[in-house]
Parts: sequence; structure tokens; C-alpha cells
Amino acid sequence: MAKPQDIAVQKKKELTGKGENTVPAKYFVPNTDIYETEDSLTIVMEVPGVDKKDLTASVEEGVLRVEGRIDFAHYEGMDPVYAEYNIGHYLRRFTLSNAVAPDGISAELQDGVLTLTLRKAKEAQPRSIPIG
Repeated sequence: MAKPQDIAVQKKKELTGKGENTVPAKYFVPNTDIYETEDSLTIVMEVPGVDKKDLTASVEEGVLRVEGRIDFAHYEGMDPVYAEYNIGHYLRRFTLSNAVAPDGISAELQDGVLTLTLRKAKEAQPRSIPIG
């Protein structure tokens, strides 16, 4: 079992993509934690300012892609006195192994935190082997 770690503030990193973007905008890598249980992986991702309607998660060619888009209209005319994070869209990709069942992924967004649950494929789940 992994040791508990202290929580620390991390600087937001800008994503440098390999593919072509069709919309000129900055994308940031959201801070993410991944936890494993016997039957699933849980991905917890910070996406502050993203509405549920502006969040997409998809699996294509073994890659889980999560994108959150910010509605910049909420920030027009604001002159912040203090700001700890830049405003921009979020994008994160994860290459999935065969241990994850692609049709067994669920997602929930609450208070700017996206939680993805990836169910493990039956073959990857631990099991007892009877001894005869």
C-alpha cells in the first residue's frame, strides 16, 4: 500500500500537444490523483470553472481523453486583485491498458472536481485459485 503524502500546491502547467488544435486557446494539464482498488481505478481531477455541459470524456484507440472548456464570458470585465491560477481550458490524456474495461467507465463532476471510475476487466481483477 502506498504511503500517505502531504498535500502541496502545484503550479499549473500548460499542455503542449502533439496534435492539431482547431481552436486557438491555452490548454492546461489538470492536477490529477489516481487510486486503485481491487476492481477499479479512480481518477480524481481538478477542473475549476468548468460546467458539466462543457466537459467531455471519451475513449478512442485505447486512449482516455478528458477535455474541459471554460466559458470566458464569466470572466469578462474582471480585474482580479489576486489570482493563483490562469484561466484556460483543460485537457488530459491517459493510455489505457487491457486491464481496463473501456465500457466500464463512469464520470461524476461535483464542485470543480471530476471523478472517473474505470472498472478493471474481469481478467485483471484478483481472484482465488482453488487448490485440489
